[in-house]
Amino acid sequence: MTKRAKAAPDDELVFVPLGGAGEIGMNLNLYGYGPEARRQWIMIDLGVMFGGDDTPGVDVIMPDPGFIEEHKRNLLAIVLTHAHEDHIGAVGHLWPRLKVPVYATPFTAALVRSKLEEEGILDDVPLHIIPLGGELKLGPFELEFIDITHSIPEPNCIAIRTPLGTVLHTGDWKIDPNPMVGRKTDIDALRRIGEEGVLAAICDSTNVFVPGRSGSESDVAASLEAIIATCKGRVAVTAFASNVARMQSVIRAGAKAGRHVALVGRSMHKISRAAIETGYLKDIPSLIDEESAADLPPHKVLYLCTGSQGEARAALSRIATGEHPHVHLGPGDTVIFSSRVIPGNERLIHQLQNDFAMRGVEVISAEDHDVHVSGHPARDELADMYSWLRPQIAVPVHGEERHLMEHVRLAKSLQIPSALHAPNGSMVRLAPGEPTIFDEAPHGRLHLDGSVLTGRDDSAIKERRSLAYAGYVAVTIVLDQRDRPATDPVVICAGIPDDIVETARQAAGDAQDRLGRRFDDEKRAIEEVRRAVRREVQDAWGKKPVVKVEIARIG
Repeated sequence: MTKRAKAAPDDELVFVPLGGAGEIGMNLNLYGYGPEARRQWIMIDLGVMFGGDDTPGVDVIMPDPGFIEEHKRNLLAIVLTHAHEDHIGAVGHLWPRLKVPVYATPFTAALVRSKLEEEGILDDVPLHIIPLGGELKLGPFELEFIDITHSIPEPNCIAIRTPLGTVLHTGDWKIDPNPMVGRKTDIDALRRIGEEGVLAAICDSTNVFVPGRSGSESDVAASLEAIIATCKGRVAVTAFASNVARMQSVIRAGAKAGRHVALVGRSMHKISRAAIETGYLKDIPSLIDEESAADLPPHKVLYLCTGSQGEARAALSRIATGEHPHVHLGPGDTVIFSSRVIPGNERLIHQLQNDFAMRGVEVISAEDHDVHVSGHPARDELADMYSWLRPQIAVPVHGEERHLMEHVRLAKSLQIPSALHAPNGSMVRLAPGEPTIFDEAPHGRLHLDGSVLTGRDDSAIKERRSLAYAGYVAVTIVLDQRDRPATDPVVICAGIPDDIVETARQAAGDAQDRLGRRFDDEKRAIEEVRRAVRREVQDAWGKKPVVKVEIARIG
């Protein structure tokens, strides 16, 4: 790196998380340098999280970049730490709002490239590849990429040097002494940066409640090999597709047991192509396709599948329900869940496992066998990181509120001089002076509803929640040329119990009779009918459906 410039008297270094602090997912981190009126910014990561029961019809949720969009003239770049969806998944959707260069190491760039291609903007985005261990200068920021281990190839800590001090942004990480794929954690580089002096560490909090260490991929590889060797029928292993080390371990374990391995699921194929393209997945046996695997004897087959979280459209769910066109499992076969349960997915995963059990398929999971290790640091690893860096300030990210608060307590117990709980929207002044949260930046969520980006409080999402909970009643009042009712109201119900449908019809008819000739004020008439129907249905059923009323004229 070049000699660091001197700070001007009114310069400030600020950190602003807009996503991923107070939640696990959709990471968006901003670093700003300079006086407020001329502050320059870099963005670290731009990810998504996935929709749940409270967002029906929404597959993807991402942070609202409105704050930095207002300052995009001073946004220098988007820099990506690694290729997990919660760190890169929003790039294709939100880049058109920002239009800045994107920087990533080769494997991450390969997956980002495919996303940009899907969005039809590949030729528009300046995507720059940074070599492993590389350096990058962006305005007042000098960035050094540092090898770390995680559950995907090429995770990076990023040392961000500025005239006011160095910040170490950890990204997602763990300390795996034998990661199987990719480089080991560059402990020497972390110690060197610590000796130079670290102003702040912005650090992963996911496993702050977990004692000890997270474990090694090499241990999982040995366990999978031993388990697969004992299986008699077909074997299906499900894991996160992005975990290339796990993919390699499963393929090798299958081959050692005399099995041919088939990848099942779009993500498995996409990740394997990117891994091979960038020099990973070396020295593995040739893979076969699903159709060919179906023709082999059961003891010669191993399927590596997507769908470990019970996703309805993923390969494993279709196999469990007998709907997959090529993969069929039954008595004597085994399914291995080589993955953790992401909070919120418990019900889906347990149902999936029960579906297999009902088919006579043996289910093996991380609850009873050593078939998974986390990609995030447990408490001893966090202590190691802080001992190497010796930062003046700890700012936990990548965790829910309770994770961030516990991380603050842990950092203080490790004698870090200052530790800040800074949820999304916090504007944290790291320097000069004492670190403090001095303001709040606008922040929120965007929903990808089909191909349309909407705000979190969009009326369509609210109505969909109500529809899912209490159904729908549509009432049409038919008037003649003199604005008098020409017939009984037309009532159509969806998601309403049969016994209640007649209540809705009667309520609409009674409301129409009460109005008599008073249909000259359409808005008033529509609202009176709507309230009457909703009130009567609620009294009879205990739920308030979505009620829509319209007026139609004939003649």
